[in-house]
Amino acid sequence: MEKLKSAIPQTLNLSISQSNPHTLPTTCSALYDFLNQLPQFHQMLEDLAHMETSLFLKTKKSALEFKLKGNNCFSNGDNSNAMRFYTQALRAAPRDADDMGKNLVATLYVNRAAVLQKMGLAVECLQDCNRALAISRSYSKAWYRRGKANISMGNYDDAVCDLKVALCMEQSLSGKRQIEGELKLISDHDNGKNFPPDVAKYKESDIHGIFFTSINYNKFMVLYVLSIQYIRSMQHMGDNIFNDLSSVTDQPQQIQLQCVSTEMKGRGMVPLTDVPQATLFHTEEPYAAIVSKHCRETHCHFCFNELPADIVPCPSCSLGLYCSHLCQIHAIGKHLQCNVKNQEFGVDLASYLEKYVESVTNTSIAGVHVEQIGEHKHECGVNWPAALPTEIVLAGRVIAKSIAQLRCVGESSPIVNLELCHNYVQLGPEGKLELHISSIILLQCLHHSYGSDVPLNGETISHCVLLLSQIKVNSMAIVKMRSSDSVGPLSSAGNHTTNTVEQVGLWSCKERQSSLKEQYAFVCSCTSCSRLNLSDLVINSFRCVNSNCSGVVLDSSVVNYEKQKVNPFSCGLPLQVGKLKHDEVKRVASLLCTETGSAHQIEPGFCLSCGAYRNLETSNAAIKEAEICVRRWEDSLDSAEVPSNIVSKALGSLDLLKSTLHPYNKKLAKILEKLYGDDNIVIGNELVKLASIQLCLGDPVVEQTINRINSIFSRHYGSHVSILFPHLQFLKRRL
Repeated sequence: MEKLKSAIPQTLNLSISQSNPHTLPTTCSALYDFLNQLPQFHQMLEDLAHMETSLFLKTKKSALEFKLKGNNCFSNGDNSNAMRFYTQALRAAPRDADDMGKNLVATLYVNRAAVLQKMGLAVECLQDCNRALAISRSYSKAWYRRGKANISMGNYDDAVCDLKVALCMEQSLSGKRQIEGELKLISDHDNGKNFPPDVAKYKESDIHGIFFTSINYNKFMVLYVLSIQYIRSMQHMGDNIFNDLSSVTDQPQQIQLQCVSTEMKGRGMVPLTDVPQATLFHTEEPYAAIVSKHCRETHCHFCFNELPADIVPCPSCSLGLYCSHLCQIHAIGKHLQCNVKNQEFGVDLASYLEKYVESVTNTSIAGVHVEQIGEHKHECGVNWPAALPTEIVLAGRVIAKSIAQLRCVGESSPIVNLELCHNYVQLGPEGKLELHISSIILLQCLHHSYGSDVPLNGETISHCVLLLSQIKVNSMAIVKMRSSDSVGPLSSAGNHTTNTVEQVGLWSCKERQSSLKEQYAFVCSCTSCSRLNLSDLVINSFRCVNSNCSGVVLDSSVVNYEKQKVNPFSCGLPLQVGKLKHDEVKRVASLLCTETGSAHQIEPGFCLSCGAYRNLETSNAAIKEAEICVRRWEDSLDSAEVPSNIVSKALGSLDLLKSTLHPYNKKLAKILEKLYGDDNIVIGNELVKLASIQLCLGDPVVEQTINRINSIFSRHYGSHVSILFPHLQFLKRRL
C-alpha cells in the first residue's frame, strides 16, 4: 500500500484530496488508469487474487506431517496436543487425498474421534464419526468408534447397529474379534434383550438431531459486523409507516414504526408511540458480518460462537473454521457438501442395517433453510481475505451478496445501495487516498471471482469508496465481556477501537463527542451530551478551596465546552435529584438544583457552588509534580523492597492530590458507584468482569455477584435479558 501511495503523482493526490461524492467517478477512474500501468500493482494483485500463490491451499504433505505428530502425541497420552495436530491436519488435508487406501480426511476425523473419546467428549466423538462416514460410509473403524461413543452415552440400540455394520465391513480377524467382544458386552448388559432394535424409529431427524445439537445462532459474540437493522424489512417500504411484530414474544401492544432519514444518521426507524421500558419489539440479522482477525482461531467464522474441540474446517481451504457442519454449509454453500448417496456399501448388509446406514450417512439437511449466498465462497483459497483489513473484506461480502441478490431479479449493478450515511466529506487527504486504493484492489480481487459482474470503471469504484465509508461509520465491533478481555483496549479490525465499559465510563462528554465525531462523523444530541450533568462536571474537576464546600472548579477547556450546552436554568433541571442516593452527590449538584442568577456563572477557576477562586496554573503544576512521585512509587512495587523515601513522597503526593482534585475526579477514585448508582447498567457490566474472575478463582461469593447482575440486567432488559445479554446465561451455567 505504501509503495503504491508513494508512486502516485502529486497532481492526482491533490485532486483526490479535494474530491467529493460528485467528483468521485473522475478521481477513481484517473487513479485506476494510473495504477493499471504500474508493474508492482499487477504483482500485488497476482499475490492476492490467484490461487497459485495462495498460502491457504490444502496439501497432502502438510496434512501427513501434522497427522504423524498427532499420532505420536496420542501414543504418549498427550490428548490435548493430539487434538491440536489432528485439527491442523484436517485444515491442511485435501478432500480427495488418499492415505494407505483410505480417505485421508475421513481417517483424520476417526483419529480425532478417538482422542475425543479418551477425553470423555462422547457427543463430539460421535459427530466426528458422522463426518468421517459422510465421506466414506464403508469405513469400519468409524462405525466402531461411533458404536463406542453410543455405548458411553447409553444409546445401546444405536451402538448395536453401529458395531454390526463395523463387523460386516471389518477385514481383519483381530478387528472382528474386538467388535464381537463389544457386542457381547452390550448383550450381557441388557440381559439378553432381543436385537436388532426397531429400525422404524431411526428417522433422519433423529439421527441428525445429535449431529446439529450444538448449533446456537448467537450473534452477540466477538465479531466485526455491519449493523443494518432495517435493510431487509424496509428495502421497498419507502417512508411508509408499518408495524413489525415478527420478533415480538411477549409484548401485547403493536409498536408503530416509521422510516425516517436524517443527515447525520442516514435512514432508520423511529417509534411513533411510547415504547415501554425493557421492550424488545424488533430484531433482525445483520446484512453482512465477519469475524475479527484476532478471533479467527477461536471463534466460528459463521455464527461467531467459540469453537468447540471438534472444529469443522472449510473443505477447500485452510482459512475457514466452523463450529458445526451446518455452519460450514451456511458459509460456503451446499455445492461443497459431500454426496454419498451413490456410494456402495462394499459388503452385503441386512435390510435393517442398510436403512440404518442410509439414515446415518445421509448428509442432506432436510427441513433446514440454508441461504444460497455462500459468504465465504468468493474468499476461499486466496490471500486477499487474510491480507486486507477486515472492513475491506466485509465490504467484499456486501458486494458479493448484492451481486447474488441482483442476479435473482435480473439486474447488474454490483454495489447495493444501503442508504446509509457516510463520512467521506469529513475525511482527510490520507483517508480519501486509502479508500480509493482499497476500493480498486478489492474490486480487482472480486473481478477474478465474478468477472463481468464486477466492472472495473470509475463509477463502480466510486460506489465502493462510499460503501467503505459507510462501513466505517455504521459498522460496530461487538465485544464479549470477559475478564480476559478487560486488559488494555480491545481493537476491532481496521482503525476502530472498542473500549471497555469502564474506559468509556471514565470519559468526559468532550472525549465522548470527539471519539464519535472522529470515528463515525456523528454528533450526539442526547440529554447527557446536550445539557449540564453531574458526571461531566466532576470527572476532571478541581475541588473548592473552601474545605466545607463540595462544589466543583473547572478549567477553561471544560468550561468552554460546557457553555456550548443548553443552559440548565432556562429549560428545567437536567438531573432528577430525588433519585440520587448519596448526600454528597446532592451537595456537588447544588448549583444545578437552584437558580442562582448571575452571582455564580460557569467560569474557569471559580467554584460552581460558592464562587471561591482557585489558581489553576499553580494547581496544575502541583498535580504534575505529585503524579510523578506516585508513578515512581507504582513502578517500584515490582522490586523486592520499596525505598522508604519513595513511599513517603508518594503518601505526601496523594495528600496533595486529594486537597487539589475533587473527590470524584477520575484520577482519585472509582467513581462509577457514586455517579451511576448501585443499580445502573454500568455497574452491572463491571460486576460481569468481577464474576468472571470469581469463577476462575472458585470464590463462593460469585453466586451473590451473579444474582446482583441478574437483578440489574432484568431491570434494564426485562424478560428479554437472556436474548440481549446471553453472557449472563453463560455465567449461570458455570455455577
